[in-house]
Amino acid sequence: MAEQGAFVMSAPSTPRAARIQRPSWRDSRVIIGIAVVLAAVALGAYLMDRADDRIPMYSAASTLIPGQALTDTAVVRVDVQLGADTARYLSAREPVPTDRVLLREVRVGELVPWSAIGTVEEAALSQVTIAVDATSAASLMTGTVVDVFVNERVADGRAGEFVGPEVLLTAVTVAGVDGSGRGLGSSGRDAAIRLMVPTEQVPDLIAAVDHEAKVTVVPVPGALTRSSG
Repeated sequence: MAEQGAFVMSAPSTPRAARIQRPSWRDSRVIIGIAVVLAAVALGAYLMDRADDRIPMYSAASTLIPGQALTDTAVVRVDVQLGADTARYLSAREPVPTDRVLLREVRVGELVPWSAIGTVEEAALSQVTIAVDATSAASLMTGTVVDVFVNERVADGRAGEFVGPEVLLTAVTVAGVDGSGRGLGSSGRDAAIRLMVPTEQVPDLIAAVDHEAKVTVVPVPGALTRSSG
């Protein structure tokens, strides 16, 4: 029997661990998580469906110029979505129409429109090499569209006397630039440029050069140049 006045110390009670309850489907976090997953699945399905809408088309592998033959190496395949505009451009589902030439410039990376190609007869262009001042030729490159001006010599005048200038050709394309100056009317200090000239205007250009006219080429606004392209 315990003595009177004595007391007994009881052991401290151990706290009960809180039970982790499984989240209910009514929990807002569960609902948000499910919504995010469903949205991701729907977005993926949408993107896959849109990707299947792309069709193969031809784009210019480099800048294509008027009179240039359309070849397999002139274009590359790209997959794009065009919708109602599909019929306006060359489809890569068909072979490249190598019997066609360019009627106008198509810049690198652009899709090739049917309206930019045609027959050699439709192009009606001839390549003419002329000599121009090396300074004015410095900004030119293949594909630059230029206007051609001429200053005619003064009849019976002193050397170096000219009149003008007058526009001889408008919006013709440079097919190439040669720093050697080997072209019609070359003085050895000029640059030679190859121009795609409308066939019916070739005699006018040759006549101007034969009469020792001063020929100047000026890029049209927005034309490709060495500084821009």
